[in-house]
Amino acid sequence: MNSGTFVIVGAGLAGGGAAATLRQEGFEGGIVLIGAEPQPPYERPPLSKEYLRGESPFENALLQPAGFYEENDIETRFGVRVTRVDSAERMVQLDGGEHVTYDRLLVATGGRNRRLPIQGLEGIYDLRTVDDARRIRADITPGRKAVVVGMGFIGSEVAASLRQSGVEVAVLDRNEVPLRRVLGEEVGRVIGDIHRDEGVSMILEDRVASFEGAGRVERVTTERGRRIECDFVVVGLGTEPVTDLLAGTGASIDNGVVVDEYLRTNVEGIYAAGDIANQYHPVFERNIRVEHWQNALNQGPAAARNMLGRDEPYGEIPWFWSDQYEHNLQYAGFHTEWDELIVRGSMEERNFVAFYRKDERVLAAVAIGRGKDLRRSMPLIRGQQPVEAAGLRDLAVDLRALANSAAGTHR
Repeated sequence: MNSGTFVIVGAGLAGGGAAATLRQEGFEGGIVLIGAEPQPPYERPPLSKEYLRGESPFENALLQPAGFYEENDIETRFGVRVTRVDSAERMVQLDGGEHVTYDRLLVATGGRNRRLPIQGLEGIYDLRTVDDARRIRADITPGRKAVVVGMGFIGSEVAASLRQSGVEVAVLDRNEVPLRRVLGEEVGRVIGDIHRDEGVSMILEDRVASFEGAGRVERVTTERGRRIECDFVVVGLGTEPVTDLLAGTGASIDNGVVVDEYLRTNVEGIYAAGDIANQYHPVFERNIRVEHWQNALNQGPAAARNMLGRDEPYGEIPWFWSDQYEHNLQYAGFHTEWDELIVRGSMEERNFVAFYRKDERVLAAVAIGRGKDLRRSMPLIRGQQPVEAAGLRDLAVDLRALANSAAGTHR
């Protein structure tokens, strides 16, 4: 298909990448890129790291130079929300009442932060957009005290950036260790120890009971009765997919927008990509939803090519990284459960890759200080063949040879 109007709702990494790909692939029809934020598409990882610390300007995070969209005849509607999709009439309704018709529609609206019921106090932030990051930056001064609520990836990265900026940090999390839900207790314990070594006060297995202060937050009270004095708070409790606009379209909604391996919904002409897409993955042979930079970076362009009729299944292995202090954590694959965690290297020395294995297959791997091993683990994950635990543990065994051996044995 090389004509008509393609509308992209969501001007983040997936949506912006899809718009650029359509032109790069020779699409000559109309492209309308609609985003709720006033900024053009940008990458979010710097918001919790170098941008938050004041080390990098926002312009460095832009997906494309400012003039790219006009130069490529891409109509942009930034600072505008889509309130409804009419799949029968093939149109989207904007918050001002205007309608935009489409021949193909890509929904890439991403997620919105889960929030605590907070009323009336200044100095309590969450982090999703560049404007959120700017507000937090304005409160960062060496010697001030901050509470970070939630130690998932955003909370962990924000806590690290605040400490690196000289802020005293206490973190509050309901789990026994940071990142327990994603990485498990053993790896989470390593992350927790890294933060303790950097002077972070770790308050675990506890929750917020209330925020207190006279007009501005001055302390956090926990359910176990702790009172934590502070100058500001950053809340990081994860996100939920933004699917409201598809209500009434007939699109299947289940932990995001359900799509097939081609990123198509069950409604003709509607596709989804990025954080919102609960995609059938041909490697894992199940639906997965991934909320990370690499997935949005690659999935948006893949959806664009399939909107053009390419019919290319999306089978990229999810991968992401997290920088915390001088430590680089990388993860590849997808797992929600595992039989055993097999460690290669030393957790005590914070130099290891750990494999999440189920039914003798490597579903995912996480590494600190062993990025090369993580990259060499990719074929093991993609192959989804049984792999011996001894070879995974043995530093003398080349993971590439292990992957080749597993593939050859099960041809």
